[in-house]
Amino acid sequence: MIRKIKADGVQEVEFLAKLGERSRNTNKDVTETVSEIINNVMMNGDKAVREYTIKFDGKAPDAFEVPKEELTALTADCDPEFIATLKKAADNIRNFHERQKQQSWLTTKDNGVIMGQRIRGLKRVGLYVPGGTAAYPSSVLMNAIPAKIAGVSELIMVTPPGKDGKPNPDIMAAAAIAGVDRVFLMGGAQAVAALAYGTESVPKVDKIVGPGNIFVATAKKLLYGTVDIDMIAGPSEILVLADESANPKFLAADLMSQAEHDKLASAILITTSDKLAEDTTKEIYRQVEELSRKDIIEYSLDNYGVIIVCDTMERAIELANELAPEHLEVCCENPMEYVGKLDNAGSVFLGNYSPEPLGDYFAGPNHVLPTSGTARFFSPLSVDTFVKKSSFIYYTDEALQNDRDDIIRFANTEGLTAHANSIIVRKK
Repeated sequence: MIRKIKADGVQEVEFLAKLGERSRNTNKDVTETVSEIINNVMMNGDKAVREYTIKFDGKAPDAFEVPKEELTALTADCDPEFIATLKKAADNIRNFHERQKQQSWLTTKDNGVIMGQRIRGLKRVGLYVPGGTAAYPSSVLMNAIPAKIAGVSELIMVTPPGKDGKPNPDIMAAAAIAGVDRVFLMGGAQAVAALAYGTESVPKVDKIVGPGNIFVATAKKLLYGTVDIDMIAGPSEILVLADESANPKFLAADLMSQAEHDKLASAILITTSDKLAEDTTKEIYRQVEELSRKDIIEYSLDNYGVIIVCDTMERAIELANELAPEHLEVCCENPMEYVGKLDNAGSVFLGNYSPEPLGDYFAGPNHVLPTSGTARFFSPLSVDTFVKKSSFIYYTDEALQNDRDDIIRFANTEGLTAHANSIIVRKK
């Protein structure tokens, strides 16, 4: 099911290349279909969205927007214990992200110059939330709470209706708890296009965030520039770094917790212990028999799962940084020893009792993370995702005259004489 390889400079390189091919796979047919949907929605608005909703979801609601009072009523249909869990998770997420807030600032110099930076939330943001079998209330919390902390004026959520044309109550409950302002029942590429261009019902937004299938991801990619987006998310992935002190039962469970997401998901164990590798493999075979998504897990592990045995922890860390995984677990005797050495990861989970699902749902750090090696240069979704910054400058006449010659010299060197003239005409 999951193969074991030796880090010999050849086998692990071949595996990394295979992962890269998975991430680069594109579907031209999907791109063509999504382009057609986007153009139709741009031209025909609600009419096009309604037609696609009936075609793909089975039934369109009478009105796309869910009234506030209905949102509250739907929340009452949820399991009270789940509502309590949602509220606890929301508190943890809110507490973590409140610490990310930045303040506008201003500084003055002795010569009267004033400079600063203004930070403010985006005016309107669209949040895409999958529905059906992939309905994730946790994603509502993880996207909406940082947006509201950032000061987003209006948060618009879109989510597909069920086959009966009605919303998922758990998604509605999460939206109410997270402070979503308006909810529209529409999904797929057509919902993304509606957010980007605006329709008779849906207001145009400045940025679109949230996960979705390949059609949603392709729509976000094609519409980037018309509207800002968070990121293009690839298949989920986990890398577990472990020494001989780790528990193979835990490792097997954690690897499969990501493999169950998707047939293209990647689960990797890097260890310095050959015995741990063998014991973890046995645990995978034993535990998978009890899991509901066994077929998906087995396909994922067969094709994109691997256990890599390294001679040294230094080589293991090198590989981890090269892979730049979405989720990185450090199941070592002293995990804090490695924090400063692990430079490329979306989120790091330290120790045997910090499994990845803790971050997915509850601990507080965001679960919207860079995938496919992009943790080398991308960061997790955060309050910063939802703010914009602008600088300001105030110079006095005297201060400008003091810097005049340097500015003119710069402009003339670059051949921009009109720039230079803007300074020259202010010469006393």
